[in-house]
Amino acid sequence: MDRPWARVPSWVGAAVRPELAGAVDEIIAVVRAEVPDYARPLTGRFGNRITEGVSVALGQFVELLGRDEALTDTRVYRALGQLEHREGRTLAALQSAYQVGSRTLWRRLAVSPTARQLPPEVIFSLAEALFTYIELLSAASVTGWAAEETSRAGSLQTRRHALVELLAQRPPAPAAEVEQAAAAAGWTLPGRLAALAVDDVVEVAARIPSAIAADLDPVGIALVPAVDRTGWIERVRTGLGRRRAVLGPVVEPGDAHRSIARAQTAWPLHAAGHLGPEALSRADEHLLVLLLAGEPELAEDLRRRALAPLGDLPAGAATRAEETLRAWLDAHGDVTATAAALHVHPQTVRYRLAGLRDVFGDALDDPTSRLELALALRGAAPLPDPGEPPGT
Repeated sequence: MDRPWARVPSWVGAAVRPELAGAVDEIIAVVRAEVPDYARPLTGRFGNRITEGVSVALGQFVELLGRDEALTDTRVYRALGQLEHREGRTLAALQSAYQVGSRTLWRRLAVSPTARQLPPEVIFSLAEALFTYIELLSAASVTGWAAEETSRAGSLQTRRHALVELLAQRPPAPAAEVEQAAAAAGWTLPGRLAALAVDDVVEVAARIPSAIAADLDPVGIALVPAVDRTGWIERVRTGLGRRRAVLGPVVEPGDAHRSIARAQTAWPLHAAGHLGPEALSRADEHLLVLLLAGEPELAEDLRRRALAPLGDLPAGAATRAEETLRAWLDAHGDVTATAAALHVHPQTVRYRLAGLRDVFGDALDDPTSRLELALALRGAAPLPDPGEPPGT
C-alpha cells in the first residue's frame, strides 16, 4: 500500500504540530455548520466520539509524517461507523464530515506562516499524505458500518427464520407467541399471506416488499403479504426473475402452516416440470396433481388396477391405447376433439375406441370407472413407446 506520508520530511511534523493543535475546535465547528446531521449539541456518546475522532486523527497524522509505516490503528474510526449505524444513520453524513474536515484542515495549513516557508514539493507531498490519510480513516468507518449492518442483518434474519418455522408448526403456535416472535423479527403480521417455495429464498425475499424468509429443508420458504388483489403477485414475479417457485394458497397468519405445507408439497413436482412451464406456479391450480402426489402408493395402486387391462396388449398397442384413452377422456368423449388432439382421422379414433371397449368392457360407460381411469392417467406419465430408448 502507498504511504505518501513517508515522502514528507520528518521535520515537517514538528513544524505543523502547533497549527494542528488549534484546529480541533475549528474543524468540529465547520462540520456542524456544513453537515446537517451533525448540527446538534456535542453531548453524550455522539459528542465524545466526534471530539475523539478529530483529536486522534490529527495526532496520528503528525506522528506518521516522515515514517514509512502503515496506518494500523483505525479502531476509533471503525467505531464511528458502527455508531452511525446504531443511531440509524447512513454513511453519507460521516463521509461528508470527513470531506469537510479534510478541506478545513488543509485550508488552515495552506495559509499558515509555516506552510509559506515550505518548499513546493513538500507542500504537494503533505497534501497527498493528508488526503490519503483521510481516505483510510473514511474506509475504516465504512468497514465498521458494514460490520454492524452484517451483524444486525444476521441477527434479524435469525429471528425471521425462527418466525417462519413457528408459523409452519402443526398444530399452530398460540397467537400471543406468534405476535411476540413477529415483534422480535421486526415484521408486522399481515391480514393475509402466502408461502413461496423457492431456492435462494433469502435473496429472493429481499427483493419482495415486506417478505420474510427461512432456508428450510428441502426448499426455502418466504412468507409474502397478500396486501391487494393481484399487485402482490406481480411483485413476487419481479422478485423471482427467472427462478422457478411455487406459491401456496392465501391464508390468514394462523393458517400459515397450510400454505407452507402446500407449497412444500408442490415444489418437487414443479421442479420436475409437472406443474406447467411457467416459472411461478400456484399450487391451488394443481390440486388434483397434489392430491395424487400426496398419496403416491395409493395413486400407484389405482394406476395399476385401473390400467391393468392394457397389460394384455402388445407394447406398441398399449402405448397407442393409453394415448387414445387419455385424449378421449380429456375431450369428454367427443370423437372429433379426440381426433384433433391426436392428429388422426375421427374414423381412426372410432376404430381405436372399439378396441378399448374390447379391453375395458363396461368400464368406459361407468362414471366411477371412468373417473378412476382419468385419475390413473393423471397420476402417471404415459407408457413409454417400446421403439424409443429409455430417457427419450
